[in-house]
Amino acid sequence: MLSDDDWWRDAVVYQVYPRSFADASGDGVGDLAGVRDRLGYLRDLGVDAVWLSPFYTSPMADGGYDVADYRDVDPVFGTLADFDALVADAHALGIRVIVDLVPNHSSDQHPWFRAGLRDRYIFRDEPNDWESIFGGPAWTQAEDGQWYLHLFAPEQPDLNWDNPEVRAEFRDILRFWLDRGVDGFRVDVAHGMVKAAGLPDVGPKEGRQAELLGDERLPYFDQDGVHDIYREWRPILDSYPGGRMAVAEAWVSSPERLARYVGPDELHQAFSFDFMMADFHAKSFRAVIEKALAEAELVGAPTTWVLSNHDKPRHVTRHGSLARARAATLLMLALPGSAYLYNGEELGLPEVLDLPDELRQDPAFLRTGESRDGCRVPIPWTSEAGFGWRDPWLPIPGSWGPLSAEAQQDDPGSTLNLYRAALRVRKEHPALGGGTLTWLDSPKDVLAIERHPGLVVVLNTGDEPVRLDVAGRVLLSSGPVPGDGTIPPDTTVWLER
Repeated sequence: MLSDDDWWRDAVVYQVYPRSFADASGDGVGDLAGVRDRLGYLRDLGVDAVWLSPFYTSPMADGGYDVADYRDVDPVFGTLADFDALVADAHALGIRVIVDLVPNHSSDQHPWFRAGLRDRYIFRDEPNDWESIFGGPAWTQAEDGQWYLHLFAPEQPDLNWDNPEVRAEFRDILRFWLDRGVDGFRVDVAHGMVKAAGLPDVGPKEGRQAELLGDERLPYFDQDGVHDIYREWRPILDSYPGGRMAVAEAWVSSPERLARYVGPDELHQAFSFDFMMADFHAKSFRAVIEKALAEAELVGAPTTWVLSNHDKPRHVTRHGSLARARAATLLMLALPGSAYLYNGEELGLPEVLDLPDELRQDPAFLRTGESRDGCRVPIPWTSEAGFGWRDPWLPIPGSWGPLSAEAQQDDPGSTLNLYRAALRVRKEHPALGGGTLTWLDSPKDVLAIERHPGLVVVLNTGDEPVRLDVAGRVLLSSGPVPGDGTIPPDTTVWLER
């Protein structure tokens, strides 16, 4: 069942944010046992793999992306035995398991940092002008007067990848999890790790440096030396059977720069974040799709599409309505390549915009006023918006009862059942997943593509119904469509020729 080494090329991967997925212990925080309990739900949804956001030992200064022990499970999530049981059960159901790897920085509670092993981090006598992605300076002064670099929170000191011991440690971490059966890694801040020699100033600029994220002028991101690291990792991945893979979270300045992360001697995939940031308009979607496909052609690897994740507002809210979110989802799932779904998006959950400030835990909130907590609110499993036996770590809106998995389970028109249907058709139809794409002539507010063989996908982003000269049987639509061949606004239709 798990023998296809190229499974990742057209896989649908479900991102589990462990704190907010399912709570088996009843303490209000999701855990690995909760994920294990819901593997049948994920199988029925139709996903090929799960990606687990960090579950490692951590003080949780940044939701687990501040790792204190890369080889163990934080007690709030369970134990290594829980992890092993999850992997075994997932594999038995035909679901692969991808784990997050956080190599740019550790927690300040990591044994190296606590022991004062400063050559494994980046210390200097005077700070430069670099800024934290979370706002404010990227340097914090230690007790002896030296300064250490943290491109994110002060509790997340950057590792020194010029130190061979750091490189050897992460090669061993890869092997540790591969030996436990993981099928791949999502590499956090894959464009980080290596800094420009001498740590030069960024220099004068308008606005925050974070707004330049993806600009190759930044001396702390997308440095050429990062590719040496991935060339060290790829033989390790290739030495294990079953198509072990790695996907990059890389924000860079051009398709050519992104293409350098992907190849037979580096990583397998890189996320196409432009698609997630597109406006809900045919012109915007087409531009980012063409760019992503050009990136894929450069390296001979499939594009990796995503609409929501743990760092960005949910696409129901971002696009302005559930109807638009459903339409964007059907567009994404019809494109060539793989697709990543986010914790609960199949329920049509919106961003929670009214969380009390005192409950927000995003470390960026106190520095910038911006918070990612609204997309991390736990999944409502029951009609009472229940998550566990106690109140969840972030409150679930009372209005979410109709969006719960329980409420949507048997409703043929629900968003949950739309996702299930789309993933089922995607598996069954020869034109989906792989294949080629041809643009069809269409009005300015309409996107029309043909997926070969025999499938046409039409998205109407305009304000009025449209009729196209495209014959075919409606396989699936994101909303109700009349029988006269017209496509309503904010609707995607899959037509079989």
